[in-house]
Amino acid sequence: MAIIFVLAGEAGDRFLLFRTGSPGPIISSQKVVSEENVVIDVVEKVSPSVVTVGIKKTITQPRIQFFDPFGFFGDSQLGPSQSKKIEQDIASGFVISADGLIVTNKHVVSDTQATYRVVTADDKTHDVTKIYRDPANDLAILKIEASGLKPVEMGNSEKIKVGQMAIAIGTALGEFRHTVTTGVVSGLGRGITAGSPFEGFAEKLDNVIQTDAAINPGNSGGPLLNSSGQVIGVNTAVSSEGQNIGFAIPINVVKEAIDNFNNTGQFSRPYLGVKYRVIDQKTAILNDVPQGSYVQEVVAGSPAEKAGIKAGDIITDPKDISKAVSSHKVGDKMDIKIWRDGENKTLSVQLSEAK
Repeated sequence: MAIIFVLAGEAGDRFLLFRTGSPGPIISSQKVVSEENVVIDVVEKVSPSVVTVGIKKTITQPRIQFFDPFGFFGDSQLGPSQSKKIEQDIASGFVISADGLIVTNKHVVSDTQATYRVVTADDKTHDVTKIYRDPANDLAILKIEASGLKPVEMGNSEKIKVGQMAIAIGTALGEFRHTVTTGVVSGLGRGITAGSPFEGFAEKLDNVIQTDAAINPGNSGGPLLNSSGQVIGVNTAVSSEGQNIGFAIPINVVKEAIDNFNNTGQFSRPYLGVKYRVIDQKTAILNDVPQGSYVQEVVAGSPAEKAGIKAGDIITDPKDISKAVSSHKVGDKMDIKIWRDGENKTLSVQLSEAK
């Protein structure tokens, strides 16, 4: 009967398998892989593609009022106003093209009065020459004048499973560049409000990835990675109500936005032009109206106004109007069923580009 001997060392060593009576090994040069090896390999692979985003801005501090008790200068005086220059690291990003396209969060670069810079992995600083902001998602593409950068490899967020390894790299707290944290994918399909403590800006996002890999302020815009070193999400927010709860935008959303950008040179998103709130079943029964999206406001000149949608209408179909609009392209026509004054109507809307 054949006997198999295993000669193995520490994690990461190589080992051989022998069978008695065999002239040589039946398996050779197989590496013993540990979680530590995986993380190290991913960090070495992706770190050259991770960047730090900084802001440069001049602010004017208000004039200080003081009281003159002796009356030499009147009852009170205003001190001189002062200008203060702010220059600091605020977030992260990652390279998607060798010639200087960087992905980050839109809320990171929301201040149109400021200028931004990017620090690459080799500690070179580059001014951001152009910013393309996505109106539908918390995403932005920055352009810097550079060449020979290393783009990341993007994964497939449709294949993400709860419990799989997650690795985050970014500039934690806007100070500690290339900080690495690890954890797992804790949940999928979450809804959150994302923002930046540096920008004071927030927006609601749906269908994001939840992870317990520590996502700190300053990690925004950096990559969330799988064990193969592929980007599966863009880190975008950290929960203020619990520890070790971070969120990331699925990379498939990013890939779609990048494809859109590559085809048009901008982020082109369909736009309806209504402000609404959802009427649930209980509210509908109490008010004797159908369930749907109650139109609170219609934007002047929008596709909704041109189609005849009015404030007070209830959109009964599609059920999820936001999701339905985002599934179309600019220029597409879609039928919208509304309830108005006890009557049902169907209106045809031609979606235009979001501004």
